[in-house]
Amino acid sequence: MHPSVLSAVQSTLTLALVAWMITGFTPMRGRWFRWKMFCRATFTIISLTGTTSDGRTEPVNVYDYLAPGSFILGPPQLQAILDHLTRSGRYERIDGAGRVLSARGEQHVQVRDSHVVL
Repeated sequence: MHPSVLSAVQSTLTLALVAWMITGFTPMRGRWFRWKMFCRATFTIISLTGTTSDGRTEPVNVYDYLAPGSFILGPPQLQAILDHLTRSGRYERIDGAGRVLSARGEQHVQVRDSHVVL
């Protein structure tokens, strides 16, 4: 094969591969990122406020109660952490609002009286 043809084929394949990789990280309508790792995972971004037994309020960081390095948190896991925090007596109630990012796209989520509401 002639060297210029080989070079043209390599360049074309390289550009096609780069284009395919770029489109893999562009958002589809209603979703964030197309790459399967992102599409299958569920992430929760939320601001929570806990009310203690004496009526004081303080911010609650649910990620403090996950294993180190964990960042995938869906509504069932969030509810389990909220249940733990209220049953342990640390807070009487927890409220807040945020977003859930998953394969179904972005959804608003609220926490009312220590219950996750989508």
